[in-house]
Amino acid sequence: MITPKYILENRRKLRLRKSIRKKISGSKEKPRMIVFRSNKYLYVQVYDDINRKVIASASTLEKEIKEQLKNTKNKDAAKIIGKIISDRLKKKKINSVIFDRNVYTYAGRVKMIADSARENGIKF
Repeated sequence: MITPKYILENRRKLRLRKSIRKKISGSKEKPRMIVFRSNKYLYVQVYDDINRKVIASASTLEKEIKEQLKNTKNKDAAKIIGKIISDRLKKKKINSVIFDRNVYTYAGRVKMIADSARENGIKF
């Protein structure tokens, strides 16, 4: 059963996403890197807003990533996701992105993804 508190939180998240999207937009040269975290997994997509296409993506659901990890939702998983997404971007010759942390605070797993991507050569 959906509670009123859930509805209010969902509306707040939608409002925040809209306000973020008004301010940032990605292009082919400098796409938007979107982070999403669920209770079990982490997801990262690099998106070109002008052409409306996903350029690269990585998640802890992928078989090759799951094999490297004990837990798919901790900071170690975030570090590996950041490294993998930066490698995939380098193959496509993209060196800089706009970081979209979504509705999450820039701390914990979200920060680890960003720091790991920066360490591997992606500029924000």
